[in-house]
Amino acid sequence: MSSIIQEDQVFNNEVSFCRVYSQESKKILEERFLANRISYYIDWQNQSFFQKLFGRDNSKILCTIRINRADVERARDLVSGLEDIKLRDFSDRKNKNKNKSRK
Repeated sequence: MSSIIQEDQVFNNEVSFCRVYSQESKKILEERFLANRISYYIDWQNQSFFQKLFGRDNSKILCTIRINRADVERARDLVSGLEDIKLRDFSDRKNKNKNKSRK
């Protein structure tokens, strides 16, 4: 019996969408994504020993939100106006893809 899948296929359409720096912004972002059916993954960055020792503000965090590439435009509209969030710039990737398709 032969296999249906002929080649190894990778379905990784996940991109780093933004970085979040506060608990409150993360909570609001999660609520908006869930209400609009956008799946996401939170990648937590570890704090160094000195950040733990001298960092007194427990509301400050650092995490990266990863979403599906197809949801970037919708998610960008949902994030507008939120503080303590830094969006990743996707404009370079679009321009590179347009240039490759023209050649």
